[in-house]
Amino acid sequence: MTDRDALPVPDYDHLPVGSLTSRIRTLDAEQLETVLGYERAHANRVQVVQAMDHRLAELRSGAQPSGGDPEGTQPEHAPAPAGGSPVSEATTGPVVNPPSQGDPTNPAQPRSTG
Repeated sequence: MTDRDALPVPDYDHLPVGSLTSRIRTLDAEQLETVLGYERAHANRVQVVQAMDHRLAELRSGAQPSGGDPEGTQPEHAPAPAGGSPVSEATTGPVVNPPSQGDPTNPAQPRSTG
């Protein structure tokens, strides 16, 4: 049996299921078998075991591990984005009529009376 400190996914026992299913994509078949054995011997969560079985079948059929990081951290040379994407001409929304003018074709907007 594998000790949790020897697992290829750090802090495995404390990761939410969604995070686990994405991190297992970075593992090769041998690493995944190790984690799967640990999961079955401990929590044996159906959703996690099924995801790992499915991924293991993909790897055995020729799929390759993704280039991600099983620790789920961003590399030091790539800091996390500060606040979304920059706005450009291609990503700006349509011009909205100012509320004081109203839009006579839109019943939800007030109409000007004069």
